[in-house]
Amino acid sequence: MKYTTVTDPVAAGRELGDLAPVYEAVFAEPPYLEGPRDVAEFLERYQREHKTPGFRLVLARDGGELAGFAYGLPLASTTGWWSGFQDTDLPEEFTREDGHRTFVVMELAVLADRRGHGVGRALHTALLDGVTAERVTLTVRPEALAAAWYEHLGYLVVGLTQPWDGAPVYRSMIKPLRP
Repeated sequence: MKYTTVTDPVAAGRELGDLAPVYEAVFAEPPYLEGPRDVAEFLERYQREHKTPGFRLVLARDGGELAGFAYGLPLASTTGWWSGFQDTDLPEEFTREDGHRTFVVMELAVLADRRGHGVGRALHTALLDGVTAERVTLTVRPEALAAAWYEHLGYLVVGLTQPWDGAPVYRSMIKPLRP
């Protein structure tokens, strides 16, 4: 397996054609059951996110074929990331962002036949390699197998969030990167 980190926005934009089928395959599975509209939303979101300063994309290729990918970016000071929590009031000091404090793992996807071989762990490690943020965050569906995997990696549950109207409930997680 060959892992490549992409930080150049132009190069990251060129990868979208390879990312889309992997995203579609992974998130068509339960519990996500995403369809064409969800894939279109992913494509639209990626077109904005890959231009964000600090954006990082890691690709896992096996013989030239994309087996998985992960990408993330720093949370901007204007982020709404910490809103939409259910039954949890997060202190202002916790939710304060400055564009450098928190790195968010937006997507991590590995094709089903490549799971269980360390690809996800390697993608996660490479994605955070060199990130200077104080902490990393992500959201995951509580019923997804990945939820327990992230806990195993040292992520702690912040609370449950429903980031937009009609969205499923996600488990918001955080992991310190430095003291």
